[in-house]
Amino acid sequence: MLTRDAIIEQARALGFDLCGIAAAERHPKLSRLSEWIASGRAGDMTYLADSADERSDPARVLHSARSVVSLGVVYNTREPAAGAVSRYAWGDDYHDVVRSRLTPLVRWMAEAAGKGFEAFSCVDSGPIQERVFAEQAGLGWIGKNTCLINPDLGSWLFLAEVLINVELEPDRPGIDQCGSCTRCLEACPTGALVRPYELDATRCISYLTIETRGALPAEWRGATAGRVFGCDICQDVCPWNRRAEEADDPAWRPRDALHASSLLDLCRLSDEAWRDLIRGSAMRRAGLRRIRRSLAYAAVTLGPADRAVALDALAGCASADFPEVADALAWARTRSH
Repeated sequence: MLTRDAIIEQARALGFDLCGIAAAERHPKLSRLSEWIASGRAGDMTYLADSADERSDPARVLHSARSVVSLGVVYNTREPAAGAVSRYAWGDDYHDVVRSRLTPLVRWMAEAAGKGFEAFSCVDSGPIQERVFAEQAGLGWIGKNTCLINPDLGSWLFLAEVLINVELEPDRPGIDQCGSCTRCLEACPTGALVRPYELDATRCISYLTIETRGALPAEWRGATAGRVFGCDICQDVCPWNRRAEEADDPAWRPRDALHASSLLDLCRLSDEAWRDLIRGSAMRRAGLRRIRRSLAYAAVTLGPADRAVALDALAGCASADFPEVADALAWARTRSH
């Protein structure tokens, strides 16, 4: 027999730090996605619009869904690494790591539930609004920076979900504890947090460095705050992360090339070194072309001497022939003095 307590116990045994249950219902917050897409906040992420129907109703993903098992893993490693790269990408690709824990959990649930068990699981890439169900399952609340925040563990969390056709008693939803704090909104360099709980992805540094192909719009080229892949500013300033839980999991430890590396160090890495670095990493999504482009934009934040060294190093790489990299270098040169 499959029970809530047994699932939570098994999830913890497999390396999950959080586990809760939500009803597989059309919770009111699910409908906000379509409104957000219609407002143009999603930019070029057309896959969100393509799967909007599924994301608004779990029954469209798994017709027999009755419960959602929501899971969280802390990735807040204590080891320092390059601030130009978002913390979630310092170690191994979380899709692969979390999936390696999720698969045996689903297998165990199938054995415990017996004949007729049905499930659909995903780690970030499926048509499920993870944060909404995580909030409904009591894992935390969706903060003003749009991240899920757990009062004990902070917001450095990877999420995963399993839709199952077993009706379980749901946990109490998380309670918003952001209060009057607006530090995340005030700290965002591009004003991407246009109001509490609403992100304009087209202005977000994570979107600009990862999702945007080709050259960045002129207005944002100098606004990436020295970031190369993703951005953690809104989480760095969050008071709930001051004493956030730290993870000892080796999967999240920074790769050697990122250990306490400076932006200049990253600019000096060869193409071969970068390809080795992003292999098996979440940075694969951006690829070498976008990373080199973002390095050129970011280099303008360096002092004059380091800036010149960084741009020369970037120009000396074979990848400098990529149109978006060449364009970014040319732009950066005009601001290098």
